Amino acid sequence: MSFDPNNPWHKVNYGENAPDEVNAIIEIPKNTRAKYELDKESGLLMMDRVLYSSVYYPANYGFVPKTYCDDKDPLDILVLSQIDVVPLCIVRAKIIGVMRMLDEGELDDKLIAVAANDMSVSHYNDISELPEHLLRETRHFFEEYKRLENKTVEVEDFQDAATAKQILKQSMADYDAYIAELKK
Repeated sequence: MSFDPNNPWHKVNYGENAPDEVNAIIEIPKNTRAKYELDKESGLLMMDRVLYSSVYYPANYGFVPKTYCDDKDPLDILVLSQIDVVPLCIVRAKIIGVMRMLDEGELDDKLIAVAANDMSVSHYNDISELPEHLLRETRHFFEEYKRLENKTVEVEDFQDAATAKQILKQSMADYDAYIAELKK
């Protein structure tokens, strides 16, 4: 893959207060069945598919720029907010936890964050403070959303803000190594 410095994945900084707060780039607003994804070549948003199951994203979903994970994508992030955030919007997000999951047998962590500029959620500092039902809904969504595609997703556990920040720091270091290798 070629390196395009104007692609939002590479151009937008992850934020000066990382790992506590990051700039999240939203791909999918909450309450939709559309699976949008950043096209790595063009930097445009493309519709990957409409979800096969009758479920809706429980939070705004996107990625943290200038991060890289084992699935060869930037680190995923769910941003809780009272509003549906438009795709390709940059949201300042406070990290409060992580959902550890396996997607088709591969590790696929999802950071859990709150929109720092949304007073209805910005008071949360750790995933343990969230309503239990919200975590159950999130788990249910991710365990079900690919079932009718005959794909398996297993949510292993929700973990605290400290663990999430360690995962974020590792993905930032992995991005630096990935870019250095691309530029060789």
